[in-house]
Amino acid sequence: MNRSTPHVVIIGGGFAGLWCTRALASAPVRITLVDKANHHLFQPLLYQVATAGLSAPDIAAPLRHILRRQPNAQVLMAEVTGIDVDAKAVRLDGPVAPQTLHYDQLVVASGATHAYFGHDEWAPHAPGLKTLDDALAIRRRLLLAFEQAEAATSEEERQAWLHFAIVGGGPTGVELAGTLAEIARHTLREEFRRFDPRQASVRLIEAGAAPLGHFPPALQQRTRAQLESLGVQVCCGSPVAGITDRGYLLRDRFVPCRTVLWAAGVAASPLGALLGAPLDRAGRVKVNPDLTLPGHPEVFVAGDLAAVTRPDGRPVPGVAPAAKQMGAYVARSLRARLGGGSAKPFVYADYGNLATIGRMAAVVDLRGFQISGLLAWWFWLAAHVFFLIGFRNRISVLLNWALAYWTYQRGARIVLGQDRSTRDPP
Repeated sequence: MNRSTPHVVIIGGGFAGLWCTRALASAPVRITLVDKANHHLFQPLLYQVATAGLSAPDIAAPLRHILRRQPNAQVLMAEVTGIDVDAKAVRLDGPVAPQTLHYDQLVVASGATHAYFGHDEWAPHAPGLKTLDDALAIRRRLLLAFEQAEAATSEEERQAWLHFAIVGGGPTGVELAGTLAEIARHTLREEFRRFDPRQASVRLIEAGAAPLGHFPPALQQRTRAQLESLGVQVCCGSPVAGITDRGYLLRDRFVPCRTVLWAAGVAASPLGALLGAPLDRAGRVKVNPDLTLPGHPEVFVAGDLAAVTRPDGRPVPGVAPAAKQMGAYVARSLRARLGGGSAKPFVYADYGNLATIGRMAAVVDLRGFQISGLLAWWFWLAAHVFFLIGFRNRISVLLNWALAYWTYQRGARIVLGQDRSTRDPP
């Protein structure tokens, strides 16, 4: 393909970026897909890597392998350090040397990161879950907490290691809380000599009135009931006021806890600020109805980085289905432009929400059709396996889940590396 062919630069190999790239497979364009990582990550199952249920390759696939049969797509593993929308240039800092890419069309789909609501000092003590590195670090921290409890020299110290707090009652927080409770009560049973893992306490802390606040009230109540049946303490209506390496502050009371996980908020990628467009409170770019940057129709913003409003005034949620739809929409828009036309404004199709709580427990809301419990759990399993990329990933996940179902065991419980946060200060 010669250099006169329109050059489309896509930043981000997540759902929006990858779906856009693949949808342009037969289009007469040159595509450069840029990502800091070399893989596409299936984020909805990231918590399973963090809780030792799955290994990293089960939910990720190399971008080069995914696009190996798409000759018009090139992959660059690099970090974007600057975007000049007037010069139509993207500056990169890669493994070899910095470089500049010039584009005809730009798609920015760099996703989101953690938000600590102005308390970034909490980050070292309450890690969030957005990347595989985050998941592996959290898994190490969780497994080491039980090891530290075994080595504790006092009951007070042991209880601090056996208390797990998850801040944030959205799907990630609910899934982490339910899985942690199952690990303590089933997976680790009879493996320690100085304490019973079932003594571990798991607390889900939600500032709002109920977990899964965007679900219907009936499913919120069922979620809370199912969590409590697993032994999770659900604490709603009280935001955390402070977090240290020794515990957290809740309702003016300091709670000793050596493992706090953050699932309370997200902020858009800092790349949004490089575009020079208005941002919302979460740092998302306020785009036009066709997902283009105001004043720059050659620049699209998609996925979690785009602030898009639905006809009823509600924002399009930062979830995988929305990102996929945006990526596919941008590809259709680019194809229409190549043919001299234009696409209609983006419309988000909301097919519903689902979240798993634990073994044989989940909640599903499909446009008002609500189910919970075992049936919802089977639906959740089927949906996630179906949307995984790659036959190998689907088979691996199914085998791991089948093993976990029959044995309660988790096959990725190897502690790797060091986590200095679990050490006492000198």
